[in-house]
Amino acid sequence: MAKVTTLHSGWLAARSTEVHFTGTQLTTTHPPSASAQPWMEAVIPGTVLATLVKNKVVPDPFYGLGNEAILDIADSGREYYTFWFFTTFQCKLSGNHHCDLNFRGINYSADVYLNGHKMVLPKGMFRRHSLDVTNVIHSDGTNLLAVLVHPPDHPGSIPPQGGQGGDHEIGKDVATQYVQGWDWMAPIRDRNTGIWDEVSISITGPVKIIDPHLVSSFFDNYKRVYLHATTELENRSSWTAECSLSIHVTTELEGSIHSVEQLQTQNLSIPPTSRVQYTFPELFFYKPNLWWPNGMGKQSLYNVIINIDVKGYGESDSWSHHFGFRKIESNIDDATGGRLFKVNGEPIFIRGGNWILSDGLLRLSKKRYKTDIKFHADMNFNMIRCWGGGLSERPEFYHYCDYYGLLVWQEFWITGDVDGRGIPVSNLNGPLDHDLFLFCARDTVKLLRNHPSLALWVGGNEQTPPDDINMALKNDLKLHPYFRHAEEKEKPVGGLSEGLGDPSQYLDGTRIYIQGSLWDGFADGEGDFSDGPYEIQNPEDFFKDDFYNYGFNPEVGSVGMPVAATIRATMPSEGWQIPLFKKLSSGYVEEVPNPFWKYHKYIPYSNPTKKVKDQIQLYGDVKDLDDFCLKAQLVNYIQYRALLEGWTSHMWKKFTGVLIWKTQNPWTGLRGQFYDHLLDQTAGFYGCRCAAEPIHVQLNLATYFIELVNTTSEELSNVAMEVSVWDLEGTCPHYKVHENLTAVPKNVTPIVEMKYPKSKNPKPIYFLLLKLYNMSDNKILSRNFYWLHLPGGDYKLLEPYREKKIPLKIISEVFVQGSTYKLQMRVQNTSKKPDSNSLTLEHGSTARQKLETVNSVRGKEQVGWLTRIHQCFARKSDGLKVSEINGQDIGVAFFLHFSVHASNKDHKEGEDTRILPVHYSDNYFSLVPGETMTIKISFEVPPGVTPRVSLSGWNFDDKPSLKVFSDVTGNLVN
Repeated sequence: MAKVTTLHSGWLAARSTEVHFTGTQLTTTHPPSASAQPWMEAVIPGTVLATLVKNKVVPDPFYGLGNEAILDIADSGREYYTFWFFTTFQCKLSGNHHCDLNFRGINYSADVYLNGHKMVLPKGMFRRHSLDVTNVIHSDGTNLLAVLVHPPDHPGSIPPQGGQGGDHEIGKDVATQYVQGWDWMAPIRDRNTGIWDEVSISITGPVKIIDPHLVSSFFDNYKRVYLHATTELENRSSWTAECSLSIHVTTELEGSIHSVEQLQTQNLSIPPTSRVQYTFPELFFYKPNLWWPNGMGKQSLYNVIINIDVKGYGESDSWSHHFGFRKIESNIDDATGGRLFKVNGEPIFIRGGNWILSDGLLRLSKKRYKTDIKFHADMNFNMIRCWGGGLSERPEFYHYCDYYGLLVWQEFWITGDVDGRGIPVSNLNGPLDHDLFLFCARDTVKLLRNHPSLALWVGGNEQTPPDDINMALKNDLKLHPYFRHAEEKEKPVGGLSEGLGDPSQYLDGTRIYIQGSLWDGFADGEGDFSDGPYEIQNPEDFFKDDFYNYGFNPEVGSVGMPVAATIRATMPSEGWQIPLFKKLSSGYVEEVPNPFWKYHKYIPYSNPTKKVKDQIQLYGDVKDLDDFCLKAQLVNYIQYRALLEGWTSHMWKKFTGVLIWKTQNPWTGLRGQFYDHLLDQTAGFYGCRCAAEPIHVQLNLATYFIELVNTTSEELSNVAMEVSVWDLEGTCPHYKVHENLTAVPKNVTPIVEMKYPKSKNPKPIYFLLLKLYNMSDNKILSRNFYWLHLPGGDYKLLEPYREKKIPLKIISEVFVQGSTYKLQMRVQNTSKKPDSNSLTLEHGSTARQKLETVNSVRGKEQVGWLTRIHQCFARKSDGLKVSEINGQDIGVAFFLHFSVHASNKDHKEGEDTRILPVHYSDNYFSLVPGETMTIKISFEVPPGVTPRVSLSGWNFDDKPSLKVFSDVTGNLVN
């Protein structure tokens, strides 16, 4: 069986100009030592700059203005960032064993020395390298490996004014383009030079399995499914190999128990020193569990294992991969002009985001990827677009997209800014080496094509590849006829027609190729710059018919200010100054950020040119950094919830999807993000999570109609909607329940106009709570809380509302397994509920229901289905930890926010005590009087650290003694 060992530890690094030995000497007579200059501990996978930062040779480029103190490759020359990397490893070979040394990613080229023998890794960031080192390995001792990594050939320079992709020289190479800087990113000084992806050694027998391709086809309404598989096989021996090739498919039943769904074995002969392609006969499955995107169903995954045994040797090689049975189709929708995606025959309304990469220094890890992708799933997103100026993402990224159900739009390495459409216009013919580009593209397809989450290939960002590359990609990625023609779906028996050929013999054959992000159903479909906008908007504008004119927007962006703790953790105190608010003659405000914020690409919360008032100042004057960042979270929540609710309001009638620019930053940027580089979520994260629920109740901010959204494939019936308005005095001037509602699948249904603003003497600021209930089992299907002002108004009265002290009761339950903590925090607003007399009564059964509801919640009466719901949330908490936060006022507990910290009484003032990342089922939430919510919290705790959970809020006593729970037991501590 193939044995694969990753080589990610024990690496050393040194600048090539400071090393006075050759590669042969380093790997024979003069191996380096960590204790000897100029060698230092290396970061693998990672970049030269990541290694220099780890060893504190240069400042942290992501902290403050540290990047400005690092020498740019344009000024230093390429030799400055040409580095040696060195490690040792053991590898025992016997008999007919073969050993390969594998590099999954080098930027940009390298000379490899193993035990004194030199090999060359050719140019190209996005290609795999596999070196047969069987005859070089010291099987009975230590192997010495040295790699001299060369930067990109055309690293370019950074113009004084910055710009999108610097001077665009990087576009001459096949590499990441963001490294020369963008309007959201400072330049990466080494241009990501290094061993940036997995390094491994693999041991096989005489025959090796190479890049199997798995494809599924579906018939009889997805009841009958066929798995197609083709693989290359290489016989590296000097004799004909008599082989037994098997494929089996298993599914996990429970824990480590697996069920074998299919098993097939074939015999074949492979001539000496040759490579052949073998296609298995179709494997049949009846009603397998299908793989669905997030929000549509389960992400069912099977494990496909291919083994090859060689007569006289035994098992020679083995390959395995998780696989999902699913079919992705898309077409240009007649009604909207946007590209409409279908998964397993079901239309899916796309709500997702743009992705650059996890970390700008390419410190990539499974752990980080898992958090990144789970965050996207937690936001109820269903697609991630891998932007063309970043990476072709790694298998670990795709593994978690498979697991969490995120469809992936994968672009190749072309951007309009760098490749022919930027300022200045440059690289009209793309990269210099077109053959290299195509080699990397084909190798990337082979690397990623078996992942069910991979949905489509796109030639470039806001640009198409040069004509010859584009035509080659169209040909290489052409669809198999089954994935083009509907009539094959109804073939009665036996799988695909023989005349069609096996789809697994195609390079891909199952996914559409689109030539650019603005073509063929995206934006205007013709390549004009018709994506965006990228600034703060009036929330109601997202709902208006004229906000965006095309069916699918691949990029629309806005603000992304993190919490104050992140600013303090990533900047010196000079960077804690809030912007100056400069009033213009037009009456609008221009924000002037400090130099640190400007360097970190801060985007303002005002937009005078679009007549958008400063959304932070709507809440009144800003006192300091904490006040600014808290009010920014209020805006983040409203802004991004409105964006997605506005798009969803027009589902299928005007739009087929939207991708937000962006979901995160690969550095400590201050724009376009739902969580920061330290992995703390903004309130915008939870605004998206709310808005993108599969079943959702929302307020159309343009029409003030309440809408019921059902993006699922099932009709929604026998549901009720509760509408309540709450004022700053804690009274409920409007309450109504709408019963027996129905919503057809994949549709938006207007229910009723929310007329409170038109009522007699409406309050200038009010809270609106919408709840959607299942009447049969009392389950809450959707909950949506708004804070609103009357037309032309503002939120300034929320400032004195901070003085109100709302009592809270928190019941906590803790589960600990090793370093993993899982908590349930049941939070109740215990302020007195309003009397029924304070409600505006409605006529008919809804008025009776409303009155019964309010009275029964206050007492022990059991009247009506809504009463039972409230009682479900009022069960006694026997055996659980109970904490009380005192307060004498009545009203909404507004904008509550949990966070997790390390308990450290000796921590310095201003020290960042947060434990990150943390997954919350909800956050930045509000509770009306008497209401209860359960928040689930999970996180990993570093060794030796005791966690504590903190709850902050807009309007309750926030002294540490009243908000902090020690060692997550629920006990209050000082």
